[in-house]
Amino acid sequence: IIRAEQDQHGARSQRSQKADKPDRRKREKTYTCDECGKDFTVKNSLKQHQVIHTGERPFSCDLCRKSFSRKRSLKQHQLIHSGVKAYSCDQCGRAFTRSSHLQSHLVTHSGIKAYSCDICGKTFSHRWYRNIHLRIHTRHDVYCCEQCGKYFAIDAQLQQHVYPH
Repeated sequence: IIRAEQDQHGARSQRSQKADKPDRRKREKTYTCDECGKDFTVKNSLKQHQVIHTGERPFSCDLCRKSFSRKRSLKQHQLIHSGVKAYSCDQCGRAFTRSSHLQSHLVTHSGIKAYSCDICGKTFSHRWYRNIHLRIHTRHDVYCCEQCGKYFAIDAQLQQHVYPH
C-alpha cells in the first residue's frame, strides 16, 4: 500500500514533499583549496580538483600512453581506440562516443545560431566557433596564407585553402 504524506490540508503534493529534502546546491562549501582558494561542498571533489595544481596524472592509456588525472577520463579516452560510437544522429547518421557531443551536434540541424560576432555580425551555432572566429579580428593565434595573405582561425582551414593555390 502506498500512502501519501498528509498535512492539515490533506495529501501533500510532490513539490511540497521535495521542499522537506535538503537541496545539495545550497550546502555550505566547507572544503577550500589551499592553492587557489576554490571552495567545495564535498571533500572528494576538493581532492580531485587538487591534481590540477600537482600535475599528477596517474592513469595512462596502454595504447597511446596519454595520461589522465581521473580514471573516468581514461575510460572515456579509451573509447577512441575501441571505435565504439554509441550515440548517433537520427538526422544525418553521424556517430559520437559521448552523448554530450551528440547533443552539441544536434544544434547544427536546428539552424539556430545564437552566438554572433560583435565585430562583423557573423553568427554561429556554438560559442566556441564564435570564439575561434574572433581570432581573425584580433590576429591572435591565427594562420596566414603566405601566397595571398588571407587569415584563418584554424590551421586545418589554412591547409584546405592552400591546397588549390
